[in-house]
Amino acid sequence: QVQLVESGGGLVQAGGSLRLSCAASGGTFRRYVMGWFRQAPGKEREFVAAISWSGSNIYYADSVKGRFTISRDNAKNTVYLQMGSLKIEDTAVYSCAAKYTLGDLYADASYDYWGQGTQVTVSS
Repeated sequence: QVQLVESGGGLVQAGGSLRLSCAASGGTFRRYVMGWFRQAPGKEREFVAAISWSGSNIYYADSVKGRFTISRDNAKNTVYLQMGSLKIEDTAVYSCAAKYTLGDLYADASYDYWGQGTQVTVSS
């Protein structure tokens, strides 16, 4: 069973950048497809991005495409989310998640393991 811990959240002005990290432990990291989700106050959790085991396949929500970049370093057991051109509507708790297969990437219910989340707040 893998444990996931996110870091890198914080307060940033609109148009700025942040890089989130998600460190995994207790499992074989390269066996997991990794995803990032976010949940804003009063809203449902939504898919942000996902990356396959080796990083060869990457998927983004339309709302972040061209602004966010997901990557992973299997030697460091870490997945990253580089966020740029941040907008106020990007404000949310960002969580990383792990699953074994590529199926249903956009559905949070298909992920097996979750981190506790990190707050990202974008101000005007």
